[in-house]
Amino acid sequence: MSRPTLRCALYTRKSSEEGLDQAFNSLDAQRDACEAYVKSQRSEGWRGLDARYDDGGHSGGTMERPALRRLMADVAAGKIDIVIVYKIDRLTRSLADFARIVEIFDRHGVSFVSVTQAFNTTSSMGRLTLNVLLSFAQFEREVTGERIRDKIAASKARGMWMGGAVPLGYDLPAPGTHMLIVNPAEAATVTRIFETYLAMGSVHALCRWLNDEGIQPKQHVTRTGRQTGGLTFSRGALFHLLRNRTYLGMILHGATAHTGLHEAIVSQDLFNAVQERLDAQKRRQTEGTPEHPRAPLTGRIFDADGHPMSPTTARGRSGRSYRYYVSAPLQQGRAAELAPGASNGMRPARGSGKGKAGADPDSVSALRRVASDAIEARIGAILTRLLPGAAGDPLQIPLRIELHPGALHILLPVTVRATVEAHLIEGESLMQDAGASEHLRLACPIGLHRRGGRTDVTATSKDGPRSDPTLLRALRAAHAMVARDASGLPRIDAAPASPHQRRLIRLAFLSPDIQQSILDGRQPQGLTLARLIEVEIPLCWDAQERMFGRRAG
Repeated sequence: MSRPTLRCALYTRKSSEEGLDQAFNSLDAQRDACEAYVKSQRSEGWRGLDARYDDGGHSGGTMERPALRRLMADVAAGKIDIVIVYKIDRLTRSLADFARIVEIFDRHGVSFVSVTQAFNTTSSMGRLTLNVLLSFAQFEREVTGERIRDKIAASKARGMWMGGAVPLGYDLPAPGTHMLIVNPAEAATVTRIFETYLAMGSVHALCRWLNDEGIQPKQHVTRTGRQTGGLTFSRGALFHLLRNRTYLGMILHGATAHTGLHEAIVSQDLFNAVQERLDAQKRRQTEGTPEHPRAPLTGRIFDADGHPMSPTTARGRSGRSYRYYVSAPLQQGRAAELAPGASNGMRPARGSGKGKAGADPDSVSALRRVASDAIEARIGAILTRLLPGAAGDPLQIPLRIELHPGALHILLPVTVRATVEAHLIEGESLMQDAGASEHLRLACPIGLHRRGGRTDVTATSKDGPRSDPTLLRALRAAHAMVARDASGLPRIDAAPASPHQRRLIRLAFLSPDIQQSILDGRQPQGLTLARLIEVEIPLCWDAQERMFGRRAG
């Protein structure tokens, strides 16, 4: 009787990129050892897969590794029976990450084998041994990290540049040295920026002036050859530049500044004058702006192109403040484009970026700004229904939130699958996330209505009754402007005074069905005050209902 074939995936990893360009490198050596082990078990039905899972230049202290992500996705898809590594620390150096990986392996019936340590996870003794060895591997990593941090702190105390993005005005140190080199042309630009800010007194005006003059930030080339910077200055980048004490000849280590080996570009008097102006502006803004509650979705909400959406506020004509989540390209004054790795509504993966041509034109134009109160209330209502009895704030549950045209995608931990599936309604779907097998992707239909430059959240037909407070207030105001005759029918004795009132009063002459749907909270999707005011409403009730659609539900 023939043995069943066991599909073996060989995973290799090297922390640094040093030596990877050689004809036979560390990854090849690890793979050869794993292949030899598989051949020794051929009589047991073991067969190596052709797919390569090689992570070169990636630390074992993180799960964000391209090959590891592909490996875990194939495990979840049932394509692998055994995962083989040269040593356990090639897979991970984190005890917490290892526990999650083993849990996923067990869930899908996958065994784990270390070639040089001769054990697997199918036995309790193997698990104990693995945990002990991994504890030592994590201890070694933490000790190494402490040594590196101590060395960096000591070097910076001596004024050495210890790496990072070189600021505008300087070039990288010469080989074998740790002293920044002044770039004369860029240094003159830096001094000009400081002086121009003092003359203008506004970072916003300075940002516009720099972009109009074509003055660009410094370009940087990463070790992988990717270029960053060199486009346009953002306000955040200018605030950082104007606060950067590196231009005084200092080296910063946390909150401590040390005298650097490099030359200063900006004089102490000019730097101090700029700091005083920045501090004065900050005090005025703080005194004139009321405190706002912290945006609970910060760092977890993204637009349809994968760009993070950051919290911001705006003040209306009445002085009232409004909160929004705004896409990064819009805040930075750039055209929206597809974020690296974001496509088809899936979680971005490193190294798979697409250019502007890959962007979804609908999402680029529609999902760049959303009212914070509306989207937070909508997400909170969804999660309260799907996870009844969950303790704490429901907005803290999502791992990631994505706004797509017509749909809201929420990434949840896999542990809530059973509870969520029991409370799904028509139109909602739950599936395993393609980018991370330990996450669930919940897709919910959602109405998104563009108004000006922002996107408002409106009800969908599957949401059940959901009143629009703004629309209800406008309908009441319209009826208040209309006089009634003896029979109770509406009539207009005099035209309203303002153009806005003349547009608003038309709501009182909507068909009874449409008005009742507004009162019941079952108005057709997209029937908003902005649309009612903008369009020419026909007098015929049948024509109105054809224009706006029959009421929902």
